[in-house]
Amino acid sequence: MSVNVAVLVSGSGTLLQAILDNQDGHYRVSLVVADKECPALDRARRAGVPTEVVAMQPDRAAWNARLAEVVGSVSPDLVVSAGFMRILGEAFLSRFEGKTINTHPSLLPAFPGADAVGDAMDYGVKVTGCTVHYVDAGMDTGEIIAQRAVEIQDGETQDALHERIKQAERNQIVNLLRKATPAKNNGKVTF
Repeated sequence: MSVNVAVLVSGSGTLLQAILDNQDGHYRVSLVVADKECPALDRARRAGVPTEVVAMQPDRAAWNARLAEVVGSVSPDLVVSAGFMRILGEAFLSRFEGKTINTHPSLLPAFPGADAVGDAMDYGVKVTGCTVHYVDAGMDTGEIIAQRAVEIQDGETQDALHERIKQAERNQIVNLLRKATPAKNNGKVTF
């Protein structure tokens, strides 16, 4: 039986594309949800995967409840936040606790937040990377599942480094999805 995956997106969808391209029978993407119309949704549609937009609302609690309802409609074993640029709230997390993971372009706990690559370069570290972690109520604070280091090359631009980190993220998430084991008795998905 394959792992039923829902994916949350906000942008271009390169991470989503890797997930879609590597479905191998162990997992399948049953729904892609975005907070706005974006190129990632076009990638999902071309792959024949149903899509939904749950636009941000002034009432964040109502938005989180609606997001949980939409994602819950496919009864996913796992929810992957793949470049989803929103913080998930209580209504969502309580329903999908231990079943929601995120990719982040740094070796957490270093450099959480939206500009992790720029922050790493500004700080002058020699190695950064990517992390897959369970999502909790904080910003990039959930339990770490896997990490992959990426060395910063002399004279490298932020864009070039970010692209190399994205390549590592794509490889890492696909490898983890191929090992995912659905939660039993409402526990965590394991890898």
